[in-house]
Amino acid sequence: MKLKITKGKIDVRPPVVKPHPGFFYEVGEERLRKLVFDHYESIKESDISFLFPIFDDEDFAEAQKHASDFLIEISGGPDYFTQTRGEHHMVGRHAPFRIDEDARRSWLGLYIPLLMELLDEGITQKYIESFWNYLNIHSMWMVNTKTAKSCSVKIS
Repeated sequence: MKLKITKGKIDVRPPVVKPHPGFFYEVGEERLRKLVFDHYESIKESDISFLFPIFDDEDFAEAQKHASDFLIEISGGPDYFTQTRGEHHMVGRHAPFRIDEDARRSWLGLYIPLLMELLDEGITQKYIESFWNYLNIHSMWMVNTKTAKSCSVKIS
């Protein structure tokens, strides 16, 4: 299974398709929550850790819970996110954070080995791919900052 990260651009918001309901049915709420929690744990040691409250255990746990509630709901599970946080409005919720395309790609890349574990656990490949496709496209919507161009300066 090849999970490809589609190149995104700031302010480009392609149509998003929710994951196939079979994904939630096969994975289940507990395992999906673990997937998200494991993803957040990998963020702590990543180049995008500065975007997350990694030094505040309570805030970090709350962010993990909100993310897992959202992905459970979007995958066809109970509407925990809506019950506790209201309407999704994910673009607005992410607006305070400077998210560029590089950060998006890092965030997505951290999911790849975790989704491969699901394949090894017997989750149907097409369901995993449908979840990946959702993450890949929906994450484009969160990009709100141009990626800084690196430059080199020659000092003589």
